[in-house]
Amino acid sequence: MKSVKVGIIGCGNISEIYFKNAAKFGILEVIAAADLIPERVDAKAEAFNIPHVYYSGEELLQNPEVELVINLGVPKVHAELCLAALKAGKHVYVEKPLALTRAEGQAILNLANKKGLLVGGAPDTFMGAGIQTCRKIIEDGWIGQPIAGTAFMVTPGHERWHPDPEFYYQEGGGPMFDMGPYYLTALINLLGPIKRISGSTKISYAERTITSKAKYGQKIKVEVPTHVAGTFDFASGAIVSMITSFDVWGANLPRIEIYGTKGSLSVPDPNTFGGPVKIKLANSDWMELPLTHGYSENSRGLGVADMAYAIRTGRKHRANGELTYHVLEAMHGIHDAANSGQYYYMQSSCSKPEPLKRTIIPFQEV
Repeated sequence: MKSVKVGIIGCGNISEIYFKNAAKFGILEVIAAADLIPERVDAKAEAFNIPHVYYSGEELLQNPEVELVINLGVPKVHAELCLAALKAGKHVYVEKPLALTRAEGQAILNLANKKGLLVGGAPDTFMGAGIQTCRKIIEDGWIGQPIAGTAFMVTPGHERWHPDPEFYYQEGGGPMFDMGPYYLTALINLLGPIKRISGSTKISYAERTITSKAKYGQKIKVEVPTHVAGTFDFASGAIVSMITSFDVWGANLPRIEIYGTKGSLSVPDPNTFGGPVKIKLANSDWMELPLTHGYSENSRGLGVADMAYAIRTGRKHRANGELTYHVLEAMHGIHDAANSGQYYYMQSSCSKPEPLKRTIIPFQEV
């Protein structure tokens, strides 16, 4: 099958794994890279033998050979770059979140539909061995009908270690927009779309002090809620309680658990591709199950490869715009519910992505 020629915009820390893994998928051929910081893109071009180097995304989009753009810009320019790529006639895959606002996200989907182009977005960790194994366990009926779940992501905040932590506390940041996409995408893959949401939020500290080396001692004004708690009612009937927080020094909490009529399922960290996967049935202790699928290693870029196959074959890709928009709306929905004191009813829906083939052969067609 003819490879899809790819351009990557944004050569920061996250780009390394995209460049590395793209080279392992025969369907992807990265031919161009761009970044506003010349030394970043030059380093990536040298390390990964990229023939076309640009110092702005706009320049890359003028390359007629590029069919698919991977948008790794900072969240505040996600929508701008996605729309520019679509206007240039390119398919686009974007790091999470799809956009900062629902209006921006909808504009991306509308333009893609108008131009007959595909939109995809991170995370693609739900396509990994761990969560795909959980999907099979649920669909094979091991825990019966899912009736409830819990999801927790709690940390003391990123200013302790991140070299540039300011954006985590600005619009588009906060624990829900930072890590919520991983959790919500995994839950939608397992349980289907969300119907309504309730929520509570707070800003626990008005100011944060950076203690990472580069900006040690600098202050950050906190503009977004740093503790977000809520309940998600899924169209399937399952009810999931969720907390994301930058205000917790330590906790003994699971990442995700799903509770069914016949048993309980412990889902691995949705920010990873592997396990462990554990199950407890009615009359048994917790037991760990072997992974049934491939991609247990760090396979970021798997969603891009799946999208490239969709471009060539016409089938639907899994980390698609419909899914990424539903996640974006849900993240805003929990904040809206907290602000209004009322349920937020989802306006969008989506299909559960198709499960992956059962395989232990990495980087083959998905």
